[in-house]
Amino acid sequence: MAGTELLPKEYGYVAIVLVFYCFLNFWMTFQVGKARKKYNVPCPTLYAIESENKEAKLFNCVQRGHQNSLEFISMFFMLMILGGISHPCICAAFGFFYTVTRFFYFKGYATGDPQKRLTIGVMSPFSLFLCFCPAFLEPLAVAEIWISCYNGAYGMHNFVWDTAASRINLCTSAVINL
Repeated sequence: MAGTELLPKEYGYVAIVLVFYCFLNFWMTFQVGKARKKYNVPCPTLYAIESENKEAKLFNCVQRGHQNSLEFISMFFMLMILGGISHPCICAAFGFFYTVTRFFYFKGYATGDPQKRLTIGVMSPFSLFLCFCPAFLEPLAVAEIWISCYNGAYGMHNFVWDTAASRINLCTSAVINL
């Protein structure tokens, strides 16, 4: 009970989004299971070989859509948990957006044409970056409070937030230049 006093009351929104993503992941798992039966790819085979199975590409697209989501799940969860401590509503909104884009990424990939994952799913990396922003600002907010208390003045306020803004602009320009 004592640990929950440290979390903001809106932190439940972050938890709801994480549970929603877990349900999405379960759904994708079931889709891979259905594809295994449909395209005759037995476990533990991770990917079908085209020389052995004429529908290998269709199965591999379903499998790859799910696998790609699993590759990013730990980063997404960590960003949501950390960013939600100081900005739970913003983090939950960005996390929900990421979850929705992940759904469309998977649906597009599962069609058998990997390019269809990019219709709305192309926003998936951008939405993961949005989840990064609140988690990145948390240490800066803690540093600002500590510096303000230590100095007894608010003169450092502009310095800390100007530094945060310049770091975000640097990150944004680096992503745009990719």
